[in-house]
Amino acid sequence: MSEVVKFLSDAETFYIATVDGDKPKVRPFGIAIEHENKVYFVTGNQKDVYKQLKANPNFEVSATAKDRSWIRLKGKAVFENNLEVKKKAFEILPALSYIYKTPDSPEFEVFYISDGEASIYSFTEEPKTLKV
Repeated sequence: MSEVVKFLSDAETFYIATVDGDKPKVRPFGIAIEHENKVYFVTGNQKDVYKQLKANPNFEVSATAKDRSWIRLKGKAVFENNLEVKKKAFEILPALSYIYKTPDSPEFEVFYISDGEASIYSFTEEPKTLKV
């Protein structure tokens, strides 16, 4: 688990793909949080990504590291109102306060990945697969 969060955090920007009807949608994210053996992400419930994940929870994440290795992480989004994770998000990324003001803002959402699988690839080593 922490290997996945470390990879995404070190990459700084990673991309989450969702489905909008029958079309793929990809957008950048910048925060992944490990909490109680789960990988969490944050968004706002006014955003399209939230609406897309509520309609179809399947999503995939991709990022490339500075050493040119890359990760693909897939699973299902599970939203939960977890104030502890929201507070962690504000600690990791204080700029969230400009958008959501406080961790308990009604627009601020967190979700974790369930049924997840991460694959880490490089040009020099065999791929590594991790359950998330």
